[in-house]
Amino acid sequence: MHDSIAAIATASGVSSISIIRVSGGAALFVAKKISKLQNITPRYAHLTSLYNSEDDLIDQAIMIYFSAPHSFTGEDIVEFQCHGGMIVAEAILDTVMKYGIRLAQPGEFSKRAFLNGKIDLTEAEAISKLIEAKSVDAAKILAKQMKGELKYFVDESRDALLKSLAYSEVMIDYAEEDIPDDIMQNILMQLDTLTKKIEQIVDASHRRRGLIEGFKVAIIGKPNVGKSSLLNALLSYDRAIVSDIAGTTRDTIEEQVRIGSHIIRLVDTAGIRDSKDTIEKIGIERSLSSVEDADIIIALFDGSRIFDQEDENIISILQKYNDKHCIVAINKSDLELKLDRGKLEKFKPIEVSAKKGFERLTKRIEILLDTIGKGDELMLISARQIEAVELAKNAIFEAKTPLLSGELEFFSYHLQEAVKAISSISKPYDNEEILDKMFGEFCLGK
Repeated sequence: MHDSIAAIATASGVSSISIIRVSGGAALFVAKKISKLQNITPRYAHLTSLYNSEDDLIDQAIMIYFSAPHSFTGEDIVEFQCHGGMIVAEAILDTVMKYGIRLAQPGEFSKRAFLNGKIDLTEAEAISKLIEAKSVDAAKILAKQMKGELKYFVDESRDALLKSLAYSEVMIDYAEEDIPDDIMQNILMQLDTLTKKIEQIVDASHRRRGLIEGFKVAIIGKPNVGKSSLLNALLSYDRAIVSDIAGTTRDTIEEQVRIGSHIIRLVDTAGIRDSKDTIEKIGIERSLSSVEDADIIIALFDGSRIFDQEDENIISILQKYNDKHCIVAINKSDLELKLDRGKLEKFKPIEVSAKKGFERLTKRIEILLDTIGKGDELMLISARQIEAVELAKNAIFEAKTPLLSGELEFFSYHLQEAVKAISSISKPYDNEEILDKMFGEFCLGK
């Protein structure tokens, strides 16, 4: 980690400003070479000309120097804020690299910040996820984690486990002494309280994961009920082919669209029915798979047609996945209603029309997304974090049996495993392997 690194920290494309970031012991040296300034004040925005290694002018830019340890990485950092576009930014980066600075790996700036004690893993993951946030609610959750909300939970849980472990060690070391009778009960109460809290957090994290990743919304129905028309209306352009021929859509179509303050992954599925057509059957299988993966199901029914077995099959799917959020809509409400609405009454259906628009349905989706997003519960934002707390919960469960039977050495062993698991959320024991994998998923320049 003694070498210095550099990267373009802004996204590719045309923009007003591009930022090139340099971190490491050679950062100030490079800043002086490129700007030809000898006195560079830390935390001061210098408007200066920048030159390449052949003394050709590259750009007039803003240069800011952050001296160690008062920087994001804890090392010397220099940022060049030049005019946008890749040509100027790449010219500055090429010049920096000619002075012995190497190109940073994805996430290497954040990794250095972690290794230098500037952030812990909970804050690092929150930074990464904030860049990819799919809703305003997600941004709020991640901002709290960057302020240490999850770290506080980890520290609190770790302290509770260590307290129980300390009681156990006391009972082992002083087995012949008079130990308070209620000490066993206190340990069990502490462990039960922590287990309940972990279960609540894991449940909330699974339920609200779409806030971070983007909720997946599957549109289902029998053929020719208007699923593709709904997709096109929500996207505001003709993404899917629409025709009166049943079975036009033979594969799933997935697109991102913004609904209110949320970005969702909208999936138009093939019409679900019994079919002998090989290709259509594959499409229907994919439709059912999309329903299984979806957070929200939108079931469309054709109000202009009599309720039939294919509609009954759609209801069966909704009943099978009754743990998911479902919205039922009766389409083609501008035509004569022939569908038996009573069959759908328990789902509180809304009437919509492709000709008149899907505003009512869009509003229902927005309200549902906002409802899911509400809540102040602590949320785990990655599979790694969820796995860690579940390992801790399982270790606590395994520890209870030897505790009740008086096998305190085994109890202590399992409790130590729980401490190790919960602590890994903010600082893993096997640093290099886990850190390389985690930070490698970050953006280049971050």
